[in-house]
Amino acid sequence: MSIVSTVNTEMEEKVKLSEELWSETCWEIGESRFDPDQAITAGSNFMIGNGYMGYRGTFADDRAGQYPALVVTDTYDNADGTWKELVTAPNGLFTTISCQGKDILWRQGGFREYERRLAMRWGEWSARAQWDTPGILVEEERFCSYDDLHLLTSRTRITALGEVALEITTGIDGTVWSLNGDHFSSLSLEEGPDCLEASCVTGEQGYHLVLREDARLRSGPEGEIEPCRRTALDGTLCRVFQVSLREGQEVVLEKRVVLYSSNDLRDTTKITSDAARGPLPSLAEVRQAVAAGLSRAVARDWNLLREAHRRVWQERWASADIMIGGDPVAQTLIRYNLYHNVIAAPAHADHLPLGARGLSCQAYQGAAFWDQEVFNLPMFLFTEPETARRLLVYRYRTLDGARKKARDLGYRGAFYAWVSGDTGEEICPSYFFRDVLSGRRIRNHFNDWQIHVSPDIAYTVWKYVAATGDQEFLYRYGAEILFEVARFLASRVHYRPGLERYEIIRVLGPDEYHENVDNNYFTNFQAQFVCRYAVETYDTLAEEHPQTVRGLEERIGLEKSERDAWDDIARRIYIPAPDSETGLIEQFQGFFELEDTRPEVIKKRLLDPGEYWGWPNGIAVETQVSKQADVTQLFMLHPQACSREVMKANWEYYEPRTQHGSSLSYAVYAICAAWIGHGEEAYRYFLRSCTVDLLNTGKAVSGGTFIGGIHTAACGVAWQIVVSGFAGMYLTRDGFGFAPHLPPEWESLSFRLKRWGGTLEITLHRRAMTVKALPENPRDIQITLGSAEVSVAPGGQVALPLEG
Repeated sequence: MSIVSTVNTEMEEKVKLSEELWSETCWEIGESRFDPDQAITAGSNFMIGNGYMGYRGTFADDRAGQYPALVVTDTYDNADGTWKELVTAPNGLFTTISCQGKDILWRQGGFREYERRLAMRWGEWSARAQWDTPGILVEEERFCSYDDLHLLTSRTRITALGEVALEITTGIDGTVWSLNGDHFSSLSLEEGPDCLEASCVTGEQGYHLVLREDARLRSGPEGEIEPCRRTALDGTLCRVFQVSLREGQEVVLEKRVVLYSSNDLRDTTKITSDAARGPLPSLAEVRQAVAAGLSRAVARDWNLLREAHRRVWQERWASADIMIGGDPVAQTLIRYNLYHNVIAAPAHADHLPLGARGLSCQAYQGAAFWDQEVFNLPMFLFTEPETARRLLVYRYRTLDGARKKARDLGYRGAFYAWVSGDTGEEICPSYFFRDVLSGRRIRNHFNDWQIHVSPDIAYTVWKYVAATGDQEFLYRYGAEILFEVARFLASRVHYRPGLERYEIIRVLGPDEYHENVDNNYFTNFQAQFVCRYAVETYDTLAEEHPQTVRGLEERIGLEKSERDAWDDIARRIYIPAPDSETGLIEQFQGFFELEDTRPEVIKKRLLDPGEYWGWPNGIAVETQVSKQADVTQLFMLHPQACSREVMKANWEYYEPRTQHGSSLSYAVYAICAAWIGHGEEAYRYFLRSCTVDLLNTGKAVSGGTFIGGIHTAACGVAWQIVVSGFAGMYLTRDGFGFAPHLPPEWESLSFRLKRWGGTLEITLHRRAMTVKALPENPRDIQITLGSAEVSVAPGGQVALPLEG
């Protein structure tokens, strides 16, 4: 199947259905034309993963130049002295086919028939191609197991279209694609009695990473073929099979790859820093775990391995799936985005982040940004709350790193890293981009001025507790995060005696083109919200759980006077009011004094298309052109912050001035457009957000830095566009409220929501909404729709008419 983009009369990109090639189930994406120039994009789009590992959707014979990668979580290491990132492991699925000494390579094309597919329902990759010369049909399928997170497996079927003699070479490719240098101080490829092994040691941390591969070639159920030799060549260690096939005869190659790193065997229950994890396991211990894992995988039939893997996916989709009636394009797109958010999340652990590029490559270092809380996490909060909890526990475990950053910069409390890896210490380099004109490095202040990451995390603590009622999380983890963030904000604000107000100066808001600004609306509002929530939480704990307050007094030196300081900040911090005539809110102090122009105008000022647009001297800095949503971003988090009239005025002002240089921006404008009645724009931005990767509209390189790979935040926020935007879902004290704004293309919309341990099934049609409560729900959940309020008891069902 294919996704075809066209451009309408307003030059707006649309996605249209190609009925002949599209999957009727809307559970697959695919291609029937091979384009070697799209190697990076296709490798990301078609990738498989399970939250522990990610394997790019490249071909089995691809080498480092075609960007294959097996990225493994919890392997942060620094190769070049600047970039601390996840490690790319050796490729255990490496396989080539040759005939009469000539390699038959996927990347060289020459197919009579070809297709590559990703089955999102099961997290499975497949490819199929037919070559007239030498006359073979090759069909491969693979998956990263969700039943055994350490297992990667593939099955390749080769069918002869005539008499043919083939040489099949399969094993481990130790030459890896790595963005910022070789992470291994040593890498050895060794033969075992029944397997091949790659044993690596990382250069900075000294982690062991061991990968073992088992390969079996069969001509029938019992016809296993022995390799004729093993060969080490050009960084690979492989078996070589020689087979002669008659027309219609086939052979099947099954491969099982198991890998572990040192960190997989360390205690993760009390992690607050790398040192707290204790000593590294020995190489022998890692090998023992790999050997046991491979023995389990080899002992099971390949079909049984796949069935176990599919059962987990079936459970995941039962909670996460969104069903859209009448619009197969939107249906496929939403599943594609949900799929990538799921496989990027380390749902198996509570000490690891969800990276801005997931496990699709090493870009953005496999680390968490504010994206994790604001864009990725809400989907899990309402579909898989235990994963949302683990992501927030990760922020608790990295408090020491956030405290260290605050201390290093002269502040108190917790200043969370802009780029946060396993320890929570800042790993964002001070020089991220390079001036393509002069070649000089650009000093960006993402790591010390973009302070809103801390209140964004504290805001998400509020949202998680409000949605789940998980008071145990608040007492054990959340309160400490909240108080340390409020403590940081108290040390970061400036009091202006003459104005009798607090201000936050020299910051960088969501719009990353404008650094070193004062009183960014988004940042100040988030700071006020967090300080208020900190005071409310302190007072509640002091009254109802004084032992928790006493514990925090002992552990972090919390004092009652700090609570009073937070209360004073919340009351007197500067929050600009909307203009009484226009309703506009200034993005930051002095923004309206900048040149009022548009992105398409200043783009013509570029001397080189690769120039960075932002601070200190980019073409957008002295203008009102923003990289991404900023004021509108605040509305997305706080829909009740202003009236709908004010929201509409600001959406209409900032939208034409936003360049959307970030994949995060489209979704924000889509959600707010749905709320203010701009339905056509909401749907247009929904399509743009959901196709950032599929249609290759994102930038692979910015300012000389590789930033390709899957945009996991755009994937995660797709759920919010549909559920919060089009369905208009919002939290109420006793349940959920809805204010639907379905696109005219949609006949129906169905999804599940979880709250307080209960699950609701929501179905929206044009004129009615149906809500079903699962029988096992622990309590009633109230539904608000317009002026109607009803409670849905466990096992109950209600139908409500849609007003208007």
